[in-house]
Amino acid sequence: MWGAPAEPADSYYQIRPECTDVPNTKFKIKPGKTLSVRKWQAAFTQEGFLDMGKTLNRIQRGGIHPTIRGEVWEFLLGCYDPKSTFEEREQIRQRRRTQYASWKQECKQMFPVIGSGGFITAPVITEKGQPILDPLVLQETNLGEDSDFFKELESRGPLDKKVIQWMLTLHQIGLDVNRTDRTLVFYEKKENLSKLWDILALYAWIDNDVGYCQAGMSDLCSPMIMLLEDEADAFWCFERLMRRLFRREFSFCDSLYLWEMMWALEYDPEMYSLYEEPEFEGEKTEGSSKGKPKSIKQCGKYERENMKNGGNSAEGPLPISVFLVASVLKDKSSKLMTEARGLDDVVKILNDITGNLDAKKACTGAMKLHKKYLKKVLNFFPLSLRFVSVTTGQEIALAKIHE
Repeated sequence: MWGAPAEPADSYYQIRPECTDVPNTKFKIKPGKTLSVRKWQAAFTQEGFLDMGKTLNRIQRGGIHPTIRGEVWEFLLGCYDPKSTFEEREQIRQRRRTQYASWKQECKQMFPVIGSGGFITAPVITEKGQPILDPLVLQETNLGEDSDFFKELESRGPLDKKVIQWMLTLHQIGLDVNRTDRTLVFYEKKENLSKLWDILALYAWIDNDVGYCQAGMSDLCSPMIMLLEDEADAFWCFERLMRRLFRREFSFCDSLYLWEMMWALEYDPEMYSLYEEPEFEGEKTEGSSKGKPKSIKQCGKYERENMKNGGNSAEGPLPISVFLVASVLKDKSSKLMTEARGLDDVVKILNDITGNLDAKKACTGAMKLHKKYLKKVLNFFPLSLRFVSVTTGQEIALAKIHE
């Protein structure tokens, strides 16, 4: 209700009681500002078309209520076209779930721990593809020395180079999974850790360009497991997120809030059609892909260039992430000027900022700088060109300037 006090979001992501040094969230659920369940449902027509403009405006003002984050993120990350109907999205959802199940079965045939509810934290093969009968692996996988898996490994002969490389990453994924968001009660359950491991393992197999890297992939995937009940839906949301390659170090709630603020500000109405080009071998989509990138790496490059250039214009608006960095540096400029006596001091100050950044304050500052930037841009372009190739979020910002 309007006038009701702001509600902290911590209760939606419970922290284990023994973890006393976890930072408190600065994000609060504010009635009348935060995108609520009622406002979200009201944004759809009877057929299922989504009014994305109103939704983005509400997200930019107050973030998203935790209970609907998963389904809203699917739109923000380009999993679904806002112009699609309920029926069309359900068909897409089922197709993707079938594709995910097929990939999972393929990986399970190579390594039976996939989909078993467990995961590994020790290597299972050597760099030459020979099995390692490590007691820890045997314990984690419930595979004895006489199991069909190890017998088959020994009888297969030389393994394919891609298979060896993939299997060598599985234990590293397991080690990272074990360290990911372990302060959360949600990850006390091994089945949730296993889902996280399965998704990362499948992604490492499917995406030849990226594979698996330790630069926070498990941290990026973790919220998807929590927000989306179906493992396949979480995978596809993570796949879209990987294209954006965005990561920050805050409290868990503030990380989610900052991500969705950034996505809302940079939302590209053409993002869904771009993502629906065949990014993985085996996934079929309707429509021609002539002249469009086909691999994840190509799609990511195409998207970054498109975002940088504002779509069709040669000199488009800068991404909001630039203004976020500028906002943080501006806020800490006096500290940098007075306390930094060398590069080591600068690095230390910036590291402290990363760990204790106020996401709400940073986004507010970024919006202010963004508004000033757009005012200057308007002075350099004729009126007829001012709305060419800007994203929905930027159109809202431009409209506010003119009000």
